[in-house]
Amino acid sequence: MKPGVSTGPLLSIALVLAAVWASFAYLDMPLGALFSGAAAGEAADFVQRFFPPDLSPEFLGRVGFAALETLAISLLSTLIAALAGAALALPAARRQGLVARSTARFVLNLLRSVPELVWATLMVLAAGLGPFAGTLALALHTTGVLGRLFAEALENTPPAPARALAGSGAPALASFLYGTLPLVAPQWLAYALYRWEMNIRMAAILGFVGAGGLGALLYYSLSLFHEAQASTVILTMLAMAIAVDGASAWMRRAMAG
Repeated sequence: MKPGVSTGPLLSIALVLAAVWASFAYLDMPLGALFSGAAAGEAADFVQRFFPPDLSPEFLGRVGFAALETLAISLLSTLIAALAGAALALPAARRQGLVARSTARFVLNLLRSVPELVWATLMVLAAGLGPFAGTLALALHTTGVLGRLFAEALENTPPAPARALAGSGAPALASFLYGTLPLVAPQWLAYALYRWEMNIRMAAILGFVGAGGLGALLYYSLSLFHEAQASTVILTMLAMAIAVDGASAWMRRAMAG
C-alpha cells in the first residue's frame, strides 16, 4: 500500500461486509431460495390473487367509512399532540427552571420512545377496541415527538423581542404570544403537518391491533384470505397518502407565501 493512503475506509468496508455475512449466517436466511424459479412463480401467484380489486358498492361503502375513520383518528391525534407538545415544550426549552426542564424532557423522551403499535396495544387494553384507542396511542407518541421539536425551535428563537416586551412591563404570557410565538409558529405548523402525514399512515396500520380504521378492515380481509378486498383497502391507503401529501405541501406553500 502506498505511503499516506489511509486504511480506515477499507477497514470500515471490511467490517460492514463481515457484519452482513455474520447476520445472514446467524439468522439462517436462505437468500438463494429467493432468486429461484419456484420462488418467482410463487410470488407471481401471490400477487395475482390481489387482482382485480373488489369494487362492489357494498364493500366500497365499508372502505369509505373506514377511510373517514382513519382520517379522523389522524386529525384528532395530531391536534391533541400539537397542543400537549406545545405545553410541554415551554418547560423543556429552559423557560421555567431546571427541574421543570428535566421533568418535561423526561416525559417527552418516554412518550416518543414507546412505538405507536405498543401504545395502541396498551390503549386497547385500557380503553377497549376502536378508534378511541388509536387516537390516544397516536396522540401520546406524537406528543413526545412534537414536544421535542417544538422545544428545539424555541431554544433557537432569538429572545430579544420577548425580552423587550417584558422590559416594557408586558406580562409573561403577552411577551410569549407577541414576542416569541410569531417567530416559531411557521416552524411549529410545518412540524405538525409533517407529523399529520405520518399519522395518517400510522392510523391505517394501528387497526391491526384493534384500533379501528382501514387497518382493522385490512386485517379482517387478510385473515379471511379475501385478497381482492385487501387490495382495495391497500389502494385506498395509497390514495389517502398521496392526497394528504399534496394537501400538506399546498398548506406549507400557502403558509410560506
